[in-house]
Amino acid sequence: MQKPFESFVSHNPETTYELFQSYRATGKNLLLGSELWDGFQAFAAERPALQRDTSVADVILKSQEAALSDGDFYLMVRPGVARWFYYRFNFEAKTMSEVSVAEFLCFKEQLVSTSPVSRLLEIDFSPFVRDFPKMNQTRSIGNGVEFLNRHFSSRLAHDLTRGEELLLSFLSVHGYDSQPFMINASITSVKELRRALVQGMRYLESQPADHQWSDCENSLRAMGFEPGWGRTRDGIIKTMSLLADLLEAPDHHILETFLARVPMIFNIAILSPHGYFGQTDVLGLPDTGGQVVYILDQVKALEKEMKLRLYNQGLDIQPRILIITRLIPDCGGTTCNQEEEPVVGTEGVSIVRVPFRREDGSIIDQWLSRFEVWPYLERFSIEAEQAILDRLERRPDLVIGNYSDGNLAAYLIAQSLGVTQCTIAHALEKTKYLYSALYWKDLEDQYHFSCQFTADLIAMNSSDFIITSTYQEIAGSEDVVGQYESYASFTMPDLQRVLHGVDVFDPKFNIVSPGADADIYFPYTDQARRFTDEQDAIAELIDGGPGDFCRGSFSDNDKPLIFSMARLDQIKNLTGLVRWFGAHESLRRQANLLIIGGTVAEEHSGDNEERHQIRLMHELFDQFQLEGQVRWLGTRLAKKTSGEMYRCIADRRGVFVQPAFFEAFGLTVIEAMASGLPTFATRYGGPLEIIKHGVSGFHIDPNHGSQAADDISSFFARCTEDPDHWQQLSKGAIQRVEERYTWRRYAKRLLSLTCIYGFWKYTTNLERQETRRYMEMLYHLQFKHRAATLPRH
Repeated sequence: MQKPFESFVSHNPETTYELFQSYRATGKNLLLGSELWDGFQAFAAERPALQRDTSVADVILKSQEAALSDGDFYLMVRPGVARWFYYRFNFEAKTMSEVSVAEFLCFKEQLVSTSPVSRLLEIDFSPFVRDFPKMNQTRSIGNGVEFLNRHFSSRLAHDLTRGEELLLSFLSVHGYDSQPFMINASITSVKELRRALVQGMRYLESQPADHQWSDCENSLRAMGFEPGWGRTRDGIIKTMSLLADLLEAPDHHILETFLARVPMIFNIAILSPHGYFGQTDVLGLPDTGGQVVYILDQVKALEKEMKLRLYNQGLDIQPRILIITRLIPDCGGTTCNQEEEPVVGTEGVSIVRVPFRREDGSIIDQWLSRFEVWPYLERFSIEAEQAILDRLERRPDLVIGNYSDGNLAAYLIAQSLGVTQCTIAHALEKTKYLYSALYWKDLEDQYHFSCQFTADLIAMNSSDFIITSTYQEIAGSEDVVGQYESYASFTMPDLQRVLHGVDVFDPKFNIVSPGADADIYFPYTDQARRFTDEQDAIAELIDGGPGDFCRGSFSDNDKPLIFSMARLDQIKNLTGLVRWFGAHESLRRQANLLIIGGTVAEEHSGDNEERHQIRLMHELFDQFQLEGQVRWLGTRLAKKTSGEMYRCIADRRGVFVQPAFFEAFGLTVIEAMASGLPTFATRYGGPLEIIKHGVSGFHIDPNHGSQAADDISSFFARCTEDPDHWQQLSKGAIQRVEERYTWRRYAKRLLSLTCIYGFWKYTTNLERQETRRYMEMLYHLQFKHRAATLPRH
């Protein structure tokens, strides 16, 4: 792309000069990609020759932003996923040249910084991964484990002797407490292992088909085998056969299958420090929402899969999962002041709460915003580590971090204990706020991004593998930058300049999509499982009259419902949906709008952003006179109630709308689709991947609300003409979830990833010692310094 553009500039310097001068005439020194494109279209409208030269249009269309001064115009171009080019046009010389990312970032700093010093800490991780295998196909992004398996299996195949020795060494380290697994000390060489496998399989094939390990234990132990190969005769033979095949010729498919059968995961620690983390009465409280639902569903699925694997491996071990979160003594009537709480519906999962402490050791009683936790995380992590060891009486086999604070805590604990670390971002704040890194100083008092963005860099680069829900989270799309991709390079003037921060081609990235709880969110047509005991209360919620917790009541209850449920904050855009509806006369005639989010009374909210949205919601009710057509419930639904709510709205042939400006994944989208509700959801983020447009739902652009309202209105109009159309979308939504988004698929995948990365970490240089030392310096010299400057409670 860059060569045709450079050719145009060199042959048409005056036209290029005039184009860039038109941007300068705006008076802005920073322009977004949309502004660049709008400006180009206006400029080219009067210049037919420019309209015919697609090279310039292509570059402007692919430009993400521009920075300009009186003398220079800098352009940041993204011709494709994770591909970046930087240009400088000099107004005096009328010349264009490609520049480095460092020069581009330095120029941006000069536009906003008042400091005359341009030297600051430059962060560059690229030297540490220079010799590490990386993917080069954008379609491979998010499939890191497959790439690693192919790469290293090929390497082992070329050095078969070395590969065999690594497998033997790996098998010899497994055990639980004093019980060794797989092989014992009598097998000391690959030759002996091969012979034992042949002897073991021959012996097992001569035994009755219903024999289990316990029936053959003495004979197999005499051959050098220990428990872990399987419970049944056929299961043991299968595992031995897979290993024999690997010793013969390493293959990445066989390797993955074999490793999934090796007993490696018995205990997991999951970190989620911020927010009110509980099982009841917490949803809707500040900093508590989808992440809590995600983790509670996640641990139930993980425990079930761990128990199944351990059983099939022939082991009678109860797996343990600990959710480590923050103890909040002043917990507002929730259970967040309890040190430990068993998770309902599990046998070995507990919520363990560790307090935040002041420097004098006293406990902080009240909730703290997720943006204010940074000074307390190191001490929290030390106490959390001890709490984990006290309860498990051993190291966990995997530490999973959630969100920025949880991922930093997971980094500290995993490094201290020397265990596998997994990062799950859920949402990265950097992409939520325009120019959040560049203007970090202006946002520091409220958001403390200097700590958060540094913590993100540390966690992403230290983790053994990263889980994302969608491809969009990692690398976005052709025209939208991915959340992780946004960390590739950026600057925080007077603090740090990130030249190479996160590489989305790193094989640590893996897409493992969560699901909806199948016991709660199932199709509305499954009448036998419906929660009929909830339906009267739901009917009152939908069709009831005025109350302290709501505003509006429907004057025509026969209309289908447009339903949306989310936190009441700006990014979720519930007020935007109300505005679209209020301004669209046809849609108001066709349907009613039901909103569940936040609280109706401003004085009942402790969050500044939520209070602003509450005021705005009331203003919209008044502006559009919505009392008889919109019902706003400022309440929190229990999980069971929310599941039946979706189905009751499906009974009325309604739809679900998720209007967020950005959504990292979209659990409510999955829940609604699983229940059979046709769904309209934002095209920015995970829903773009979840929904197949026109088949299992519809994408909408939250920045063009009138068009989104047109789309919803057109759907209702078509359903009136063709009643089967609603049914087709409903079935498509259910089928899409069943095929791609279930917790059982998630749990199987996550455990397999842990086994595979654990194996490669043991047998190769995945430990990345140099990177770890760099992380330690970044943590101690940069993060801790910034965290120490924040106000404490």
